Amino acid sequence: MSKNVGFISTRFAGSDGVSLESSKWAEVLWEDNHVSYWYSGRNDREPGCSYCVPEAYFGHPENEWINQRIWGQPQRSPGVTARIRELSDYIKQSLYDFVEHYKIDILIPQNVLAIPMHVPLGIAVTEFLAETQMPAIAHHHDFYWERTRFSVGAVKDYLDMAFPPSLPHLHHVGINQAALEQLALRKGVTSSLMPNVFDFDHPPHSGRDDYTDDIREQIGITEDDILILQPTRIVPRKGIEHAIKLVGMLNDPRYKLVISHDAGDEGYDYKQRLQEIAEQEGVDLRFFAARIGEIRQVDHEGNKIYTLWDIYKHADLMTYPSTYEGFGNALLEAIYFRVPVVINRYSIYVQDIQPKGFKLIEMDGFITPSLVEQVRRLIEDKKHRQAVVDHNYEVASHYYSYTVLKRLLRYHIAALTGDSP
Repeated sequence: MSKNVGFISTRFAGSDGVSLESSKWAEVLWEDNHVSYWYSGRNDREPGCSYCVPEAYFGHPENEWINQRIWGQPQRSPGVTARIRELSDYIKQSLYDFVEHYKIDILIPQNVLAIPMHVPLGIAVTEFLAETQMPAIAHHHDFYWERTRFSVGAVKDYLDMAFPPSLPHLHHVGINQAALEQLALRKGVTSSLMPNVFDFDHPPHSGRDDYTDDIREQIGITEDDILILQPTRIVPRKGIEHAIKLVGMLNDPRYKLVISHDAGDEGYDYKQRLQEIAEQEGVDLRFFAARIGEIRQVDHEGNKIYTLWDIYKHADLMTYPSTYEGFGNALLEAIYFRVPVVINRYSIYVQDIQPKGFKLIEMDGFITPSLVEQVRRLIEDKKHRQAVVDHNYEVASHYYSYTVLKRLLRYHIAALTGDSP
């Protein structure tokens, strides 16, 4: 039977993992005639199915005031507790209003019961579920114990209570096996594995695209150049210095390294250091974040804005030398667009992804001459390259398609509601 599904997060906007994956879940739910509605502090979804409560955004001034007083110190004052409770009660009432307004049948909290960027929101969702016993599927992307910044704080009681809670009508879904094991160990909570997915059932359009014909020219490279794409934010855990080292060891002026995102909220020191390393290695490094957006459009200076998917279609190789990823959405994107990949063997990749049988060029924390030769062959031997990317697409279709997600969601909805899957 058709259900009204309510997604809950601090933000449904932009290209962060929560926003992207929740959209995919909604798309799969729609195929089974379930209608999705969105509760958040910031929202770029359709207004007719959205319920925006500014206080639910993690960057709201009241929540920032609370965060400044609960993280990095072991004790909180009664005044802080009072402010947490007041904001939590307000948000909880707005959840009641949201559910009533859209006649919600099932809730899907997206990461708000896993990472405590907004403690009052987590408390509100937990208490709402406890009071109503509404069926819910909590989708966990990052847990607080995986982030150093949450290792010291004054809210252990709330973390034990709500991040995540153990409730009879709440099912838990995690994106990697290690997270599921830690959740069972720390909370005694059973959960299901559902990694990130992509629509491998429908390959990307391969025809000519007039809009992106000039993208190489706009980047500043020629058709004969080799576009090596680093499709991540510029933060230290992405290991971008290894991508620079790789291009330097290839020792060919045709090879250009293009970074698609900016440094963001973790500062610009790392970006400056990467520029220095590129100069030392003689690597042509291009930053293209200013021309990448959520949708195709024209900026105020008349420049075309491209999407990340546009640049994937022109990439010859993707570098993914991350030291840690919760899963690795960019990996699936590259495989979807049939781009070969150089990847660092981060822990989740080793445990969850590598055993699936992909043909990726793997590194163990550093670049070797053997790896460089593998990259050179992959780029220059077109027949070999095609065989590799086609193989990877088939493997991903089997393990990370919408069909896999649909089976899991049908199971949980049936178990929670009693309806036939």
